[in-house]
Amino acid sequence: MQICLGSSCFSRGNREVVAFIRDYLKKNHLDDRIIFKGARCMNLCSNGPNLKINDRIIEGVTISRIEGILEKEFGDIK
Repeated sequence: MQICLGSSCFSRGNREVVAFIRDYLKKNHLDDRIIFKGARCMNLCSNGPNLKINDRIIEGVTISRIEGILEKEFGDIK
């Protein structure tokens, strides 16, 4: 899983999203099973913040949406 750390995505709230993802992975004991890292610009700046899980890019990731996204993607492996 990668999250865009480009300046546009970062200015749209990625700091809070990154912190939430780290906490979520740790609380659900997934931090040793899921690799989470930052990525350079994904070239979808106007639709960011952007998150890439496997080969799928999820656009418009906000702090209010991130928990639902993570539950949908990883809820069955907790």
